[in-house]
Amino acid sequence: MSEIANTIFSPETAARFDHLVTIYPLKRSALVPMLLYAQDEIGYISDAVVAEIAQRIDLLELDVRNVLSYYSMLRTKPAGKYNVQVCTNISCMLRGGYEILDHCKHKLGIGHKGTTPDGVFSLEEVECIGACCWAPAIQINYDFHDDLTTEKVDVLFQMYRDGLSSDATGKDVK
Repeated sequence: MSEIANTIFSPETAARFDHLVTIYPLKRSALVPMLLYAQDEIGYISDAVVAEIAQRIDLLELDVRNVLSYYSMLRTKPAGKYNVQVCTNISCMLRGGYEILDHCKHKLGIGHKGTTPDGVFSLEEVECIGACCWAPAIQINYDFHDDLTTEKVDVLFQMYRDGLSSDATGKDVK
């Protein structure tokens, strides 16, 4: 069981953290997975998250912040319920990635790293999501959507707004 008496995490996440430190040769190696799990649960990496994770793996908070500042997928402020990541790397760029990004900005009324006023969507431009063969592509939370057009993006946004992700419907919008 955890040595942290008043953890900010759910019992399941705290237990996951306790297990993580046992499977790596050095506790420090569990840092990035812990940050990702914490972000999934809390929504972002807060000061309290940094403090507790540092305590759990015997690091200085500065060490945790140094790693946090390196990885662009880690957020230090809340994101929307649905985090929209638009790929603009070479394959997506050549097949309309910037047009998709501009459309998302216009449709959502926010820019890079912005969050809609209702907290439903956040938007970010990302370097690569590994969907080069199916460009242009976006990732919404952990769902990939590829071979996009602006019309398909509009349908996706409405599906997510209505609470119907591709996982809920069992199919992607094609």
